[in-house]
Amino acid sequence: MANLANALILNKRIKTTTPKAKALRQYVEPIITKSKTDSTHSRREVFRRLEDKYAVNELFREVSEKVADRPGGYTRILKIGNREGDNADMSIIELVDYNENMQSPSKTQKTSRRTRRAGRRRKSSSSQTASQAEESQESQTEEADSQEVSSESTEAAEGKKAESDNQTGSESSSDDQQEGNDQGNTEQQKND
Repeated sequence: MANLANALILNKRIKTTTPKAKALRQYVEPIITKSKTDSTHSRREVFRRLEDKYAVNELFREVSEKVADRPGGYTRILKIGNREGDNADMSIIELVDYNENMQSPSKTQKTSRRTRRAGRRRKSSSSQTASQAEESQESQTEEADSQEVSSESTEAAEGKKAESDNQTGSESSSDDQQEGNDQGNTEQQKND
């Protein structure tokens, strides 16, 4: 049991058979309860059961802080079906406070309560909203100015590109005319 307990404390979740998970729960929960009081005596008692100093350090430093306000029930057993081969019932045993997916929304993130009564605000909050509105208007005007500047610069760049295309087009056409004239001259010389 000590090895399973060490693996659970270090990895926060392990996969094992259901009977072992149930036995591990009874073994680990009193150990976690003892880790709430960080004293030399409690550390020695926990070390006597776990026999791994890394697991004891992890338990007293991280796990005990997360479970400090929990009165019990530190582990959760999730049944995952039967194992292929011997058809044994398999389970995942995990520390409750370390699974972010299973926690209620009130613990993971605070949600503000929204009401439909827009007219019933406090004066302090209305002054804050007025200042926030001014800031948003300023940011919108800055964004509009930057968009105007960027559109002007793109228009200017397009105008320059069109002018350069016209110039290169006229140069290439005059080059073509000169080459044609040169070829015509060489043909005339051959005929003479």
